[in-house]
Amino acid sequence: MSTDKKELAVAALRNGTVIDHIPSKALFKAVDLLGISRLDKSVTIGCNLQSSRLGSKGIIKVADTFFAQEVINRIAIIAPSAVINTIKDFEVVSKEQVELPSEVVDLVVCNNPKCITRNEPMRSRFEVIDRENVTLKCCYCEHEVNGDMINLK
Repeated sequence: MSTDKKELAVAALRNGTVIDHIPSKALFKAVDLLGISRLDKSVTIGCNLQSSRLGSKGIIKVADTFFAQEVINRIAIIAPSAVINTIKDFEVVSKEQVELPSEVVDLVVCNNPKCITRNEPMRSRFEVIDRENVTLKCCYCEHEVNGDMINLK
């Protein structure tokens, strides 16, 4: 019997959520967005895993937790390639691509220092103008931001 192991074994989830195909550079932003550090459930985080689709990817497995759709859609800002797998009784019961909402409220900081949201106590609001490249436009000052230039609150 050979003891040469080529893969790391991670326990399967009985019930919970698996977020797969997160770009490695966005993994820990996704962890923060989901509030993973505040959960009292079992969590597995994999970073820089091989992926034929992305080259390198991250994955988050959370036991006994099912995230609301609006929470999941926030992930699309930083990881538009992410896929959400819902697990029940060790079986994948649904598999969904994250979807960027048409408007992003109180999640992104406007990069324009003169924007009213930077100088007054009000919620930021961005219109999504390009889903593929994740380009957002501030609803107040019309400043556009995309990619790594997006600053999350």
